[in-house]
Amino acid sequence: MMNEFLKLYQQRIQEALTANLDKPGTPANLQEAIGYAVLGGGKRLRAAFVYLTCEALEVDLSLADSSAIAVELLHAYSLIHDDLPAMDNDLLRRGLPTVHVKYGQALAILAGDALQAGAFQSIADDEMLSTAHRIQLIHALAVAAGQQGMVAGQVLDMHHETVAATEEQLITMHRGKTGALIEFCMLPACIIAKADNETTEQLRYFGEIMGLAFQIRDDILDETGDSAILGKQAGADRHRGKSTFVSILGLSSAQTKLEQLTTEALKTIERLGSRGQGLRQLAHYVAGREY
Repeated sequence: MMNEFLKLYQQRIQEALTANLDKPGTPANLQEAIGYAVLGGGKRLRAAFVYLTCEALEVDLSLADSSAIAVELLHAYSLIHDDLPAMDNDLLRRGLPTVHVKYGQALAILAGDALQAGAFQSIADDEMLSTAHRIQLIHALAVAAGQQGMVAGQVLDMHHETVAATEEQLITMHRGKTGALIEFCMLPACIIAKADNETTEQLRYFGEIMGLAFQIRDDILDETGDSAILGKQAGADRHRGKSTFVSILGLSSAQTKLEQLTTEALKTIERLGSRGQGLRQLAHYVAGREY
């Protein structure tokens, strides 16, 4: 299967997340809601981007565990809040009731808040990294997650639920909402390995392209996918009247754009040679995934 190569990284991050979430003194209902949100499935693609970039730059994966944990916690927090009635009002996530449906809105919001804080704590607590590296990583993650990145993209997404977006506006929106966090995933290895500016920029750009490719594939799956496989309601974006790459470009042109982006991403990391094989496999997986 296409995703067989991911299993090692999925198992690694699942074990790391399980250990990270076991924090004494956490109220039982909060612990349960957090565990439900984080450990109950997911492709772990963001962690895989972190780990595979480490392999490409010959960085020990143990030095990047805290960053992989951080990006998965931030992603989980964003999904909890994205699903809330005030935003997308989704009832299903990964085939299960969303966190606010199962635990109520108040606890869902607080679980998201705790996960956001926990993401930064994960890196701050990592004594395997130098203080300088921890500061660089925390800053990069804050930029990716905040008003210049993921949150900005979410605000634009809400705006374009009622105001149709152009293709350029859609790209800007998803570079924030989806792409900023994936771009961050390319940086831990670069920072830890003290990669040169050219290598860092090429890998960052690879992440930017893959973030956009990821979203286009999401939009295609929303239009063509099976709800049982997706774990959420197919066609939800169309029913909401949201601007998507499919609604703007059409299904065929959206698929063509996805293929063009994948080709561009692969060219971006050509200089890595055989060390970039894992990232190349991941690019193909993102473009062809079924959920």
